[in-house]
Amino acid sequence: MSTQARTIAFHTLGCKLNFSETATISRDFIDRGYMIVNAKSVSDIYVINTCSVTDNADKECRKIVRQVKRRNPIAVVAMVGCYAQLKPEELAESTGADIVLGTAEKFQLLDTLESYEKTHEPIIIRTKTENLNAFTSSYSASERTRVFLKIQDGCDYPCTYCTIPMARGKSRNDSIEKTVKLAKEIGKTEAMEIVLTGVNIGDFGVSTSETFFDLIQELDKIDGIDRIRISSIEPNLLTDDILDYIKDSRTFVHHFHIPLQSGSNKILSDMKRRYRRELFADRVHSIKERFPDACIGADVIVGFPTESVVDFEDAYRFITNLDIEYLHVFSYSERSGTLAADYSQSVTVEEKAERSKRLRILSEKKRSIFHDRFRNQTLPVLFEAIRGDQLMGHTKNYIQVYADGIPEMINKILPVKLYKNMGRSMKGNI
Repeated sequence: MSTQARTIAFHTLGCKLNFSETATISRDFIDRGYMIVNAKSVSDIYVINTCSVTDNADKECRKIVRQVKRRNPIAVVAMVGCYAQLKPEELAESTGADIVLGTAEKFQLLDTLESYEKTHEPIIIRTKTENLNAFTSSYSASERTRVFLKIQDGCDYPCTYCTIPMARGKSRNDSIEKTVKLAKEIGKTEAMEIVLTGVNIGDFGVSTSETFFDLIQELDKIDGIDRIRISSIEPNLLTDDILDYIKDSRTFVHHFHIPLQSGSNKILSDMKRRYRRELFADRVHSIKERFPDACIGADVIVGFPTESVVDFEDAYRFITNLDIEYLHVFSYSERSGTLAADYSQSVTVEEKAERSKRLRILSEKKRSIFHDRFRNQTLPVLFEAIRGDQLMGHTKNYIQVYADGIPEMINKILPVKLYKNMGRSMKGNI
């Protein structure tokens, strides 16, 4: 297409991995002289990095395309990522997108756009999932304080509810040497914290005969980074060796997010998860034994097709007794192509909503109890932004803190005395 079209807007849906990839793609356009504009602005080109984890994510993709076409009916619209990989023809037909690029091809978006001439027929390019072998490193750069570093992609776990292996392919990664080199580049920027992200980061090394344990030891040596946070790790891959190392680590923080998905062993089996709840409870105990101040979060899915009332109550009791601090609660969404889509649906929308509500209330109670423990304590806080008229930041153990201050304090780690529990956050005095 003509290089006279110089404005481009990016809209990213889904996980932090998507955000890190969008940031890397956008840097290509900046280097070529394009101007990045807000996604709600009028632009020559709109790029939507799609998600397809739930049916709502699919609907959101289509909604965004309708919105951008109203802003500029002659704009070029490119859809990339997971939804584009899973259902490219459906996506092009339902949205009228001009370009649809799959998981691998999204990183060639710049070249595709530069050679594109708008016609009535969309360009659809997608590598078959079984041929997704390449790994493209990426990291976010929209936040000064915190950078999301992609260390792994794809997944070898065939969970019955999940489309991610179909959207992103097999587990793969760069070598430790290349990953550390990229992290060192981040260490030379203003960023104070790196968040390790991927689809199944505990599986790091499966394609390079290395291990996640090997990686964290090398990352811990990097100068210029004060904190390293693990975004999410499967319970069966969070080993005692990893926990023992983090205990004496210079940079790794005491915050662990571990997917549980269900507190019922029956449902875990139906989901084809690679652990049972006893192992999850053991991992929580191992963390708290080493890090009494640790914050532990968990993902939970409610309304799986085989989840009876008895199963949910069993899971609820288990989660209630777990020494964790918060939950990310999701309602099961049927995804075509998964094994669970063939199960007979037995949980109504109303039942899913009620179960989600109960777990979210439980999550709020757990977080509030956790925050109460740190009232009147002084903890180091990395301030990230101004929200309203206050500074906002996080402690190492992921307590969100608000305090009075000045903009010059952003991207600094300062001691803060926490004095008020606000439920989801705390207030403090610098």
